Amino acid sequence: MGILGIGIDVVHLPRMVAVIRRRTPARLASRILSPTELSHFGELPPGDSVRLLRFLAVRWSVKEAAYKALYPTFRPSWKDLTYRSLEGLRKPSLEYRPLSRDDDAKVIRNMHVSVSHDGEYVFTTVLAEST
Repeated sequence: MGILGIGIDVVHLPRMVAVIRRRTPARLASRILSPTELSHFGELPPGDSVRLLRFLAVRWSVKEAAYKALYPTFRPSWKDLTYRSLEGLRKPSLEYRPLSRDDDAKVIRNMHVSVSHDGEYVFTTVLAEST
């Protein structure tokens, strides 16, 4: 077991607001979310713009950090990665399931993710371990 890579990302929420205004939340969600995440997104109240913004911003940041941790060995697409936030006492997790390259995921033992929110920023760190 070794470290495959470490990735970090910062999202400025006003920038994400600008992206959402150009595309609409649903259109951006369909572009960047995995099927599981898209299902969770659909359960959010449509009028709660703050929750929609945070949901999309966190996943954008997590996936950017994951790409940086995995590249150049792997080049995951947005939809290959699924972020699962806190459920009870479990820590957040990140799953890499390539839609077209089944063997890629077998090389990755684990991906650790840390997400922090501070005011207008979302900070993410991803550490990818190899088998």
